[in-house]
Amino acid sequence: MQEIDWQPTATVATLRERARLLAAVREFFAERGVLEVETPVLGHGGSTDVHLASLSLAATTPAGRERLWLQTSPEFHMKRLLVAGSGPIFQLARSFRDGEVGGRHNIEFTMLEWYRPGFPLNALIEEAEALIRTVLGPGLGSEVGPLRRWRYRELFREALGLDPFSVDLDTLRRLAGERGGLDMRDAARDDCLDLLMSLAIEPGLGRDGLDVVVDYPATQAALARRHRDPEDGQWVASRFEVYLEGLELANGYDELTDAAEQRARFAEDNAARRRLGLPEVAVDQRLLAALEHGMPTGSGVALGIDRLIQLALEKSSVAEVMAFATPRC
Repeated sequence: MQEIDWQPTATVATLRERARLLAAVREFFAERGVLEVETPVLGHGGSTDVHLASLSLAATTPAGRERLWLQTSPEFHMKRLLVAGSGPIFQLARSFRDGEVGGRHNIEFTMLEWYRPGFPLNALIEEAEALIRTVLGPGLGSEVGPLRRWRYRELFREALGLDPFSVDLDTLRRLAGERGGLDMRDAARDDCLDLLMSLAIEPGLGRDGLDVVVDYPATQAALARRHRDPEDGQWVASRFEVYLEGLELANGYDELTDAAEQRARFAEDNAARRRLGLPEVAVDQRLLAALEHGMPTGSGVALGIDRLIQLALEKSSVAEVMAFATPRC
């Protein structure tokens, strides 16, 4: 009989430390008057983002046999709460992304997500920094260097000697192909930029402090607003990402509140999925209805709490801070 590995991927001692850090997260938000909420892991819509693979299942509901989607983050449900008048909220949510298994990923993981009505993006960046330093603790938190902000195009200029907004697509494809050892001759512009970002820029971020990247291409706005780059007036995304030790920890948005614009972006995503031969994902109509009703302006951020705990406890992979990572679930 084949022996089955039933053991947890984290030690019991590590799980005690994890519980202590999660309690610190809850205390952090309680002190700031941010309400903890719980929302469903199942929804009638999923993430249309072409870079995310949503999982779904068939379920029997009062409407009959329906397809429901395991949420890639609690974002859609939490925004509906914002529209209902919840005020500032946070959640430690079970989230799911198919195919994401490795030292930094797991198909099922915990997302820390919070929303701040009335907060400008800069205020949320400062709060994210405070939360990260709190979880790292007085030792590691104080050892991490200062927070530094980088414009997306500034990083490409320094690392690769090109402006990602103006470089011609053929040059971008050639460079991405050389760096990645892949055939990128037919690759889309954002795919080339993502590859170059992951190979040439991200590994060096967060080595001397907390690095925050802002002003991403407008095509990478996802559910964020857009604004004009003061340098040349190009549209850029009103969002940020936080890096520490080469790991992306958080992704924040000045949240899009325009229902018509959001509907159009969902449609663009599914059109891109069709072109790429990917399955379409059902659009969350209840989110769109909530946006039509009127969501307060503000900002929100999603933080991979497993990654942050991994860094705080100085572990080599997220599996070491999870009771049962995907291979042993």
